[in-house]
Amino acid sequence: MLADLIAVVLVVVAVRFALAVHDGIMLLAEPGRKVEDAGGSLASGLDGAGDAASKVPLVGGVLKKPLQSAAEAGNGLSDAGQSMQDVVGRVADLTAWVLIVTSVAIVLALWLPPRVRWIRRSARIRGLLDAPGGADLLALRALTGPVKDLASVSVPPQGLADAWRRADEQVIRDLSQVALRQAGLSP
Repeated sequence: MLADLIAVVLVVVAVRFALAVHDGIMLLAEPGRKVEDAGGSLASGLDGAGDAASKVPLVGGVLKKPLQSAAEAGNGLSDAGQSMQDVVGRVADLTAWVLIVTSVAIVLALWLPPRVRWIRRSARIRGLLDAPGGADLLALRALTGPVKDLASVSVPPQGLADAWRRADEQVIRDLSQVALRQAGLSP
């Protein structure tokens, strides 16, 4: 369970880090926003000036043309700012996705194989418990395991090994539960 919790925490940390990197890269789009705003304001101002200049008698049409051309250049500047923002956004998105996918793949590569082995081993032990004589084999496994794990089993007067050899059902049941706990399974 601890390994599962660590894997989840690592995935969450990786996603948060990727999102923080995304936000950091998006800060690079700020100059593009400023260029877009400046270009839009310039185009709007020059377009308004061209409209006002067109009202001047005799030369209004002549004055309006250069101002409209300058307004179109301002629109081009605004478009360049928007384009810069789009590129920065795509780079930020791609970087975040690469970081997330790579991090999750590394975590899965480190966590999944041991987890699958544990699941298989647990299934075999559970299958052994259900098989004829399986509880007896698990009891033997507990007897040959660490002595400290046997502290939870009440010891009969002749000892655990003797009770196991005599096929004492209660001792075999208690010892098989110890073997299950040793394997990380609930009895």
